[in-house]
Amino acid sequence: MAVPIAMNMLVQTLYFIIDLYFVSGLGEAAIAGVSTAGNLFFFVLALTQVFNVGCATLISHAIGRKDKPQANKIYSHSLFYGMCATMLALIIGYLFAHHYFASTAADQATYQVCLEYFYWFLPSLALQFILTIIGASMRGSGLVKPFMLMHIVALLINALLSPILITGVGLFTPMGVSGAGLASSLSALLALLMTVIYLTNNSHTLQVDKANLTGDWTTLKQILKVGVPAGSEFMLTFFYMAVVYWALSDFGAHQQAGFGLGSRIMQCLFLPVMAIAFAAPAIAGQNYAAGKLKRVYVTYKITTLMTVLFMALISVLCVSVPHIFFSPFSDDPDVINAATTFLSYVGYNFVPAGFAFAAGAIFQGFANTLPALLGTAIRVGSFVALLLYYLSQQALSVTTIWTISVVTVYIQALVVMVLLRIVLKDKIFSKAHKRANKLVSATA
Repeated sequence: MAVPIAMNMLVQTLYFIIDLYFVSGLGEAAIAGVSTAGNLFFFVLALTQVFNVGCATLISHAIGRKDKPQANKIYSHSLFYGMCATMLALIIGYLFAHHYFASTAADQATYQVCLEYFYWFLPSLALQFILTIIGASMRGSGLVKPFMLMHIVALLINALLSPILITGVGLFTPMGVSGAGLASSLSALLALLMTVIYLTNNSHTLQVDKANLTGDWTTLKQILKVGVPAGSEFMLTFFYMAVVYWALSDFGAHQQAGFGLGSRIMQCLFLPVMAIAFAAPAIAGQNYAAGKLKRVYVTYKITTLMTVLFMALISVLCVSVPHIFFSPFSDDPDVINAATTFLSYVGYNFVPAGFAFAAGAIFQGFANTLPALLGTAIRVGSFVALLLYYLSQQALSVTTIWTISVVTVYIQALVVMVLLRIVLKDKIFSKAHKRANKLVSATA
């Protein structure tokens, strides 16, 4: 399951990489502006994560119990809430985004680029609610490959439109950064259209029950119970990113641009690990609901092994040769230097991050996402506290920011692994022991 999920996530990340590649020719302010505006993707991702985790977990449990009507009901109610969230995101984004950019942009030129890009990019962000709910629901039922192919097609359209709309070709007038945002929005609309056509003509997938395409408090409450902690995790990540952009604003637009480039490359490098972490909850959840506890434990072991090994390999590359990732995106030596410095430092936290990803995946399979949220909260809280301390001592440097980030990820990994051992003991070992005792008693 992880391979098509990785391809799907790669497509989503490449939306930003493609925009950055073609925007890089417009100058330092353009890179910094698109990177800063793109950070709002983490905010939307935090909100969509509520449905992503909630729908995938609940539907995987329903499929594990062989209750497809309940799975269809959850899917239908979730789609209704997704459509409502899309409309709300559009309204809030167009009315209030300028306040956020005013506080994070390094200068007026960067602020203007943020607005120009974001207003055209917002439809793409808003549609993520519907696309995420459909993808998560199908993933919970075990279906991922068709959606990977559709998103790849959408990416190719985005890659074709971006240079045309940014620089202008033939009848198309140059739109600059606005063209990059418009290209992403058009490709997201295409992805949704292909998804609807596929689902309409395929009766073997989960089906929308029109009678349940309404609000339902019971379903929403179940989704929120599982999804809100996971969404809060991503919200904390958005908060962390916003704090970093705020802290870097004192060091110039080139530092913000370098961090934007570095973080996008890091997302691409993380794709195999995140794909495994996204596939594991569906497998663990179905087997847990079916009472196959040994399979759940094996899923935990394999997930941890694979995520840590991948992260170790990525870490070696980022620490030893970070510069190889950035030359296609900028000719500015200050931006390249800022990006390579960032990646060479944070590369040291990849292995503990792998442990955290694996633990979070198993927590989702158990429909218990609070421990992972606690670990992220401790990490972000300690990061902000240390950052403010160094600011108060007037001793904050860019490398200090990255060092604090590394230390706090180790703290997070330690917390979540301890909590996971406790949950595994309660959910698997204790239940397995009780079942063994019952079997012995029945045999006697």
